[in-house]
Formats: sequence, C-alpha cells, structure tokens
Amino acid sequence: MTEAINLKAGMIFEKDGKLIKVLETNHHKPGKGNTVMQMKLNDVRSGAIVQTTMRPTEKVELAIIDKKTAQYLYRQDDVAYFMDLDTYEQYEVQVKTIKTEFDYLVPNLEVQLNFCKGELIGLDLPTTVDLKVAETEPNIKGATAASGGKPATMETGVVVTVPNFIEKGEVLTINTTDGTYKQRAQN
Repeated sequence: MTEAINLKAGMIFEKDGKLIKVLETNHHKPGKGNTVMQMKLNDVRSGAIVQTTMRPTEKVELAIIDKKTAQYLYRQDDVAYFMDLDTYEQYEVQVKTIKTEFDYLVPNLEVQLNFCKGELIGLDLPTTVDLKVAETEPNIKGATAASGGKPATMETGVVVTVPNFIEKGEVLTINTTDGTYKQRAQN
C-alpha cells in the first residue's frame, strides 16, 4: 500500500479490480480547503483515460509488475506480435492498448513487456529509437539546427519536428518519451 502523494507517472496500482496506470500527477493546494492530488489515469485493460482527484493520504495497492525482454515482430490487422528473447514464446497485444508506443515500433526492436499476475498489460519502449524519414519538405539551403524546424513523417507514421537540413531517407534518433528529434542516427 502507498499513499496517493507518493504516486508518480508510470506507476500502476489496483483499484476496484482494475489496473490503473498513472499518466500525470499534480499536487494542488486550492486557496481554501484541503490539498488534493489531481491525476490523469489510464485504465490499462480498457484504455480509458480519466481525470480525477485523490486525497494525498488516500492509500492504493501498487501492482506487482514482472518484465520480460521481447522483440517486436510484426503487426497483422489490429494485433502486434512480440517474441520473448529467452523462451521464443510469442505474445499478442491489441494495437489499441499500445497506441502511443506503437508509433515507435519497428521490426526487431527490443522492448520490455509488462505482466501483472501473468496477464500482459503493456510494454516499455527504449528511451530512443532510430527511425527513417519517410517524407519531409525539401532541404533548405543554408539551414542550421538553430533555425526552427520542419515536420517529418517517419517510417512508422509518427510526425516529428526536425531541423531544416534533414532530408527524406535519413535515419534519425527519436526520443520515445516526448517524440522529439535527438540527432542523426550513428551508423
């Protein structure tokens, strides 16, 4: 058991038979009244996102999460397939439950699958991934990294703001936590 004031983004707890993932927390002290925790929560199984408040002293049961290293294989219809790198066992994940993570999945990418009581509940991406630029505006002559940026559609479909000198076909390192350009990929 832990108090709501100790919850941080990424933590998962159980409440009323549901697995809830904390997306955002904000400690709020209104002018009058008691302090509350404003939270953005995600029901892991249904994908529903809710905004709620909790008292800082309210206790919740943290879920015990087991992690396995797996490799993303492919997508077929609305299902993504992963393979455990130790046992070669394959896992199926509904794409709708990993919408934000799916923007960064490329074949053979290693991820951490999260299990709670034997149930696959989600995945954790590496901090950065290398993606190829599928489409962007033409290179602007004399452009520098400091001159703003332009949108680029990556091979997975995610749109990232990149420096003006980036061209179609280049492989870039993208931060998966906030979707930002880091650098050109090292070969």
